[in-house]
Amino acid sequence: RIYRYFKSLLRQWEEDLAQRSDAIKRTAAGKNETKTVKQCKDYIRPLFQMCKRRELEVDMEKHLLKIVTFCEQGEFVRAHDAYLDVAIGRAAWPIGVTMVGIHARSGREKIGSANVAHVMNSEFHRKYLTSVKRLMSYDQRKRVDVDPSKKVTNL
Repeated sequence: RIYRYFKSLLRQWEEDLAQRSDAIKRTAAGKNETKTVKQCKDYIRPLFQMCKRRELEVDMEKHLLKIVTFCEQGEFVRAHDAYLDVAIGRAAWPIGVTMVGIHARSGREKIGSANVAHVMNSEFHRKYLTSVKRLMSYDQRKRVDVDPSKKVTNL
């Protein structure tokens, strides 16, 4: 389901770009959008391969399914929240100095690995999650049937 959804969005985006006039394609913005789609296609390829081989991690699959479900329902704010969950997590990080001297402070103990998504530390995950976000943004721009209150405005 993840593969089909993002693959169809990518195909629609490419078709939209192909239908533009030559004058628009030659502008700087037109060239940038074409490059963005090509980069998006390259970056999301590993995700597609993992989906085909059913090698996607359970946590990642759960988050991506949540994103796909919300996008299909037109709930782009909730889809964006799900994206942030998978990208950066929701753990409370201590503010201020946590390590001074030879003893660790109590704030250091509060950093748990259960609530932190370290996927953005991995170049592999970062690339395809960037493409997922770009496809979410494209879908949001394309969908005119969705109430503006359910869209993320600062794209």
